[in-house]
Amino acid sequence: MLATKVFVVALVFAIISIPAQADRVKDLVNIAGVRENQLVGYGLVVGLSGTGDQTSQAPFTIQSIRNMLTGFGVRVPDNVNPQLKNVAAVTVHASLPPFAKPGQTIDVTVSSIGNAASLRGGSLLMAPLMGADGQVYAIAQGSLLVGGLGVSGNDGSRVTVNIPSAGRIPNGASVERPAPSTMAVNGEVLLNLKKPDFTTARRLAETINDSFGLETASAMDSATVKVRGPQNADQRVTFISMLESLEIDPAEASAKVVINSRTGTIVIGGQVRVMPAAVTHGSLTVSITERVAVSQPNSFSRVGQTVAAPQSSIDVSQKESRMFLLEAGVTLEEIVTAINKVGAAPGDLVAILEALDQAGALRAELVVI
Repeated sequence: MLATKVFVVALVFAIISIPAQADRVKDLVNIAGVRENQLVGYGLVVGLSGTGDQTSQAPFTIQSIRNMLTGFGVRVPDNVNPQLKNVAAVTVHASLPPFAKPGQTIDVTVSSIGNAASLRGGSLLMAPLMGADGQVYAIAQGSLLVGGLGVSGNDGSRVTVNIPSAGRIPNGASVERPAPSTMAVNGEVLLNLKKPDFTTARRLAETINDSFGLETASAMDSATVKVRGPQNADQRVTFISMLESLEIDPAEASAKVVINSRTGTIVIGGQVRVMPAAVTHGSLTVSITERVAVSQPNSFSRVGQTVAAPQSSIDVSQKESRMFLLEAGVTLEEIVTAINKVGAAPGDLVAILEALDQAGALRAELVVI
């Protein structure tokens, strides 16, 4: 009896210790209306050490300087063309996080749009950052951090490390206006699956209904699940927090074979199956070696002369062509093992997979990127 109890307790602990395969809802979905907003602006970087724009080739830099000085009450005569080397025209872009409030700061990236050699040591003057609607949402200003380095000599030689014509300003922009949010309309929250799937959407709706009551959630399509939440904002935040903590078993991914033709990377999904097929693989190698032999007369010979005689050596080798049989419904492990038996290189493996697909034996989508 005691042994039976010990076995039952051990079994319970073993079951508890099995790692769960379920994923959290917050890792599978995005909440509609909770998103970053892209901002972009134009500005001037000053204080460069002679590595700014060449104004003869970037006239918009001079125009920007004239406009800026005019705003400060300084007028540059029209017949004067200042040849400045310490100023560069730049674009400034940043991402405005959801629910960012005025006074908070965000990072910005600054990139040269002229012919400035380097932005190292420069400072960005006040630059407004606008959204897609043309409204100003942040103001950027500050000293740049540039990871690149460029050095050139008088003879035209040049050494460049990374990209010196772009840099970042940590916390370089102050938020002036919050982005509009449509997270919840009439208390309804829309959960958008990062990877749309009808089965996953159904399971998500069922899990929410089991936790919060019937008719709380309904799957609208393969990508969106509509959830009825509380009207009160404080209660809605708590409700969404509880939603994100739920766990569901997402549907298995569709069978795919992804081939990167540039790098030779091949990824075969676990659901890939192959119908009966026979595969053979072989290669023919021809090696041609050219040598030059020197022919000399004998030591005591009074006739003859030294000549060069070319010699060619041709060697033909062919690896043994081996054929293997793929049974119906073989698994991923069996596919890899079978192909490795013939010593296929990545390029050969691509050809084998494409041939299987053309033969109708590959039960998967072949994706070439």
